[in-house]
Amino acid sequence: MIELEGVPELIDPVMVAAFEGWNDAGDAASTAVAHLDREWKGEVFAALDAEDYYDFQVNRPTVWMDAGVRKITWPTTRLSVVRVGGEKPRDLVLVRGIEPSMRWRSFCNELLGFAHELGVELVVILGALLGDTPHTRPVPISGTTSDSDLAQRMDLEETKYEGPTGIVGILQEACTHAGVPAVSLWAAVPHYVSQPPNPKATLALLNRLEDLIDVRIPLGELPEDARAWQVGVDQLAAEDSEVAEYVQTLEEARDTAELPEASGEAIAREFERYLRRRDGGGSPSPGGHATADGSDSATYLRDNPGAGRPKPQRPAKPETDAGPEAGPEAGPEAGSDSDSDDEDSSEE
Repeated sequence: MIELEGVPELIDPVMVAAFEGWNDAGDAASTAVAHLDREWKGEVFAALDAEDYYDFQVNRPTVWMDAGVRKITWPTTRLSVVRVGGEKPRDLVLVRGIEPSMRWRSFCNELLGFAHELGVELVVILGALLGDTPHTRPVPISGTTSDSDLAQRMDLEETKYEGPTGIVGILQEACTHAGVPAVSLWAAVPHYVSQPPNPKATLALLNRLEDLIDVRIPLGELPEDARAWQVGVDQLAAEDSEVAEYVQTLEEARDTAELPEASGEAIAREFERYLRRRDGGGSPSPGGHATADGSDSATYLRDNPGAGRPKPQRPAKPETDAGPEAGPEAGPEAGSDSDSDDEDSSEE
């Protein structure tokens, strides 16, 4: 039984979800939803029962002190609601949690129950994967859906991916079978600098989400953090000639592949975002991640998100005989093409 007492009637609600774990390289996706929740002061109205979906030896609870009283926070998935003001206000239902350890179908059905009761019109699921993409270029964002009509209407790719998948792919298919329009947005994170945080990838996801649902998202310090992150990685890469040479190889491959795509459409989209901002006013557990070929990468080391400005880790030295393989557009649920023109505002 789903009880939604205290939740007001929502206006054109969109559900935006992200899950820590395999689908969240660099914590880019979960940090994006956390940013929305923080900037718009989301109010939590529901949490899934942790006992039903999580293995506590994999995702351990944490103990903390509150006025001298010990309390426990259990790993789970929470739902909050925020209202986006402006000329055309609308509500966002934010789903933020950890990829469940078990009972994925029941997990998805429970989230869809909330979506149905709240009258959600669209579900957008954010994800991030490791790919052969250089940190010096705009973050590739792929928008995919299993609905051919939705793909045509919203200028998305109809997913053709086959292979291992995570909760992002399962939830998207569950939405499709339930008749709920669903979209996945994937950010490609450089595999050689995969440790969180990655504010540049988070910023790129938010920019693409902003275009998709036509709302102005307050970015706060993210653009500055993204620039600082890139400068830090530049400095670390410059200290190792092999890494610097490998990054240059990725840059050349990326530039060659995208040369024909320097279209007016990309310029128009960025200009529309600029106008919207000018006129809008103010206001996982250790383990692998999804990679470009759908396999599991265990090179990711979880870091304490911590406080203060993001500090990138030293880039991993590439294998001497390794070359660029399949690009991020081949990643889980990412379809066959990537929206390489969706760059974050820090690139201006």
